[in-house]
Amino acid sequence: MPSIVIITPVFEDADVAARLCRDIRQVLGRDVTIVAVDDGSVKNVIEPSAIAQAGLGGVLIRLRRNVGHQRAIAVGLSYVASNLPTATAVVMDSDGEDIPASIPMLLETLAGSDVDVVVAQRQQRTESFLFRVFYEIYRFVFLLLSGRQIRFGNFMALAPTGLKRLAAMPEVWTHVASSVLLSRLRITFRRIDRGTRYAGQSKMNFSALVLHGVRALMVFAEDVLVRVCIVCAAIAATSLMLIAATIILKAIGFATPGWFSVALGILLLVLLQTGALTLMSLMLSGVVRSGIPTQLDYRLLIDEVIVVDRQADV
Repeated sequence: MPSIVIITPVFEDADVAARLCRDIRQVLGRDVTIVAVDDGSVKNVIEPSAIAQAGLGGVLIRLRRNVGHQRAIAVGLSYVASNLPTATAVVMDSDGEDIPASIPMLLETLAGSDVDVVVAQRQQRTESFLFRVFYEIYRFVFLLLSGRQIRFGNFMALAPTGLKRLAAMPEVWTHVASSVLLSRLRITFRRIDRGTRYAGQSKMNFSALVLHGVRALMVFAEDVLVRVCIVCAAIAATSLMLIAATIILKAIGFATPGWFSVALGILLLVLLQTGALTLMSLMLSGVVRSGIPTQLDYRLLIDEVIVVDRQADV
């Protein structure tokens, strides 16, 4: 039973993943197991030799189709929780932006008795200025709608207890980082620099990044709906008070000709719209609360599992 398992999704990046395995070998030695999840690659498919030639052992999981970055990680988490339940798991991307040299720092922090998850909090980023601006906007919107701060991504180390709980959460199939916040596990942050890609361009375009942010909020759908309902109710109450004030001004003769009908019409329109939105939010909140989440069977997505044995020292 391995003590450390590296879970990494790979999509059309075979050469990059091979370099990641070599860098992990240099940092952690041979006492580590790689669980590479090939997310339905068709052009640049990772082979078991990429792991074996680095002097490491592990598992290559080929998926039947492309399911996306987050679900590929969820497959890896579910596989490790089912087959290697006592291992310490490290989740990281395969493109080099999650630096293998930072893994010992995560594991060192995880060694504490009161820690279930250690997440990497970026202290130095390599993205463009425009990306950082949109990222800060995303964090602000997330805080405003969910009431929680999200300051980390997928690079994390999980103790066996954290691994098993996270793998059992259906929300992890939607967004991994948000699921960590929802899990109520004992989370510790470790400030780590972000690296640069080994090669090639990121597969994430602007639309995919926006969708990724929306999925982060979907994990807290109930909290978001409640907050929207409260805001709408406050606006509706304000509209009622303004309508009452408008009627009083009209009654005592302070309203100019035409002003009363325009003001009253606008306020009634705002009241009806916010009232309808409040009712819809309450109904959706009830649906979310009463709905029973389903756990996707990760085995249905797997095409084959290739076990890679450790070769002689290289």
